[in-house]
Amino acid sequence: QVQLVESGGGLVQPGGSLRLSCAASGFTFSSYGMRWYRQAPGKERELVARISSGGRTTNYADSVKGRFTISRDNAKNMVYLQMNSLKPEDTAVYYCNAWSVYVYWGQGTQVTVSS
Repeated sequence: QVQLVESGGGLVQPGGSLRLSCAASGFTFSSYGMRWYRQAPGKERELVARISSGGRTTNYADSVKGRFTISRDNAKNMVYLQMNSLKPEDTAVYYCNAWSVYVYWGQGTQVTVSS
């Protein structure tokens, strides 16, 4: 059974940091590129960051470049999103996504940036 389970979301003040984690199981994790998406209320889901299967290539949305870092540990079947200098506009549900021949989604974790 394929599972992607996100964790690490929560409430943080502007300028703060959070680290999201995504635990993968049920598929060959090291063969899949991984992505983080987010969806704010009333907005479309947007791609935040992605990382290649081997971890050598990463890409970021312009809105998070320089503040967010995506990484993965293929030995642990984990992908991470380190989020620094958080802004209120980063408030959203964050989703982990695995993509290759098939596409898998996690259930999401809420991130709220507010004072």
